[in-house]
Amino acid sequence: MFEHRRPVRWSDVDAAGIVYFPRFLDYCHDAIEALFAALPGGYPALTMQRRIGVPTVHLEADFRAPLRYGDICLVCLEVGHLGEKSIRFRHTLLREGDRTTCAVIQHVVATTDLDRLRAVPVPDDARTLLEQHAI
Repeated sequence: MFEHRRPVRWSDVDAAGIVYFPRFLDYCHDAIEALFAALPGGYPALTMQRRIGVPTVHLEADFRAPLRYGDICLVCLEVGHLGEKSIRFRHTLLREGDRTTCAVIQHVVATTDLDRLRAVPVPDDARTLLEQHAI
């Protein structure tokens, strides 16, 4: 499992003072970027130089408890399935202070050639990295 700490910022909360639900997806993407930082050049090199992206093709989200401004969100990322051209991530988002589960998000991405916008095989170095975090 890969863990990524993300503080809840003022811009993340809504009028009720809790994290606005689409921001949970931003937190998940932040964790993916942090995971891919282990590759040469990190996520920026993967996308901007190698032109390999990981666009979302499917999402399921269960929201269980709120996060508030000042909380730290701990995104626990696991690779549920590693296909030839797709990756299924499971993100469990916890309130770090009391370890309450705030959301569980199933997130499927397709590895994509960003110039042709077609699915391509998961690059070997990314596959090796992802296998380390497989369930």
